[in-house]
Amino acid sequence: MSDAAPYAALSPDVVLAAVDAAGSWSDGRLLTLNSYENRVFQVGLEEGGFVVAKFYRPGRWSDAAIGEEHAFALELAAAEIPLVAPLVFHGRTMLRHEGFRYSLYPRRGGRAPSLETADQLEWLGRLLARMHSVGTREPFHHRTTLDRATMIDGPARAALGSDLLPAHLFDAYRAAVMRVDDAVSQRFEAVGPVRRLRLHGDCHPGNVLWTDAGPHFVDLDDARMGPAVQDLWMLASDDAMFDALLEGYGQFRDFDPTELALVPALRAMRQVHYAGWIAERWHDPAFPAAFPFAAEARWWEQHIADLHEAADAL
Repeated sequence: MSDAAPYAALSPDVVLAAVDAAGSWSDGRLLTLNSYENRVFQVGLEEGGFVVAKFYRPGRWSDAAIGEEHAFALELAAAEIPLVAPLVFHGRTMLRHEGFRYSLYPRRGGRAPSLETADQLEWLGRLLARMHSVGTREPFHHRTTLDRATMIDGPARAALGSDLLPAHLFDAYRAAVMRVDDAVSQRFEAVGPVRRLRLHGDCHPGNVLWTDAGPHFVDLDDARMGPAVQDLWMLASDDAMFDALLEGYGQFRDFDPTELALVPALRAMRQVHYAGWIAERWHDPAFPAAFPFAAEARWWEQHIADLHEAADAL
């Protein structure tokens, strides 16, 4: 399977055959869902209804790491936390077909959360506290930790080694990343040790769906070890929203307020990671189509300015 086109062989016929191989007979209906890191499809079933088939990006996670993601999802579901967990086939959640690793999920609908009321935010806060209570039971052993190595060092190397970064901005980008890295390091050192637990890892509003029964979480693909505040800050755009989240969170689990000082550092780390992620995946045809701005020098100029601003804020 070519690194230059990791999903070139993933034709509609292969997707449908993979669903059939699991024992869930497809009826030919196939809809591509929005996903860049992996490939995700809604597939109709002969017996009625749908499943969601997720094909994992080759080389990103080890089998053991995917197994930990699935085990965490099933553990959360067993604790009655509303989250879409993979289906189990003969004791297995990770399946293989034509060289691809994949899993099947029940289709769960929902709408994007508005997060406009304190009640909605408190509800999410309660669910996150319950998720984190499960997350503290044991650590991940095969998945990454939310740290400078995974969020700054690796992504920066990818950007610096990519043709996307204009040559005349190479030194400026490297200097900006070094400033952010130093500032983040100082912030973490100032805050001191914080407890790390199994997290959702990418808990932005797009990974929360709301129905008349309330919210549920999707996509544990970025689940990793890190501080609890990582799963909170992306859901709140201002202090009042953060306060509402913490009001709900505190009803089920104590929150360490010293973690709030990590939010600017986590935000800056995500900025570095975002550019590096695009650069590292640029060989995938889906990325130039989805992120054409990353091929423009002016975007990198603005990114460098944003990194300096993040370093100043820290």
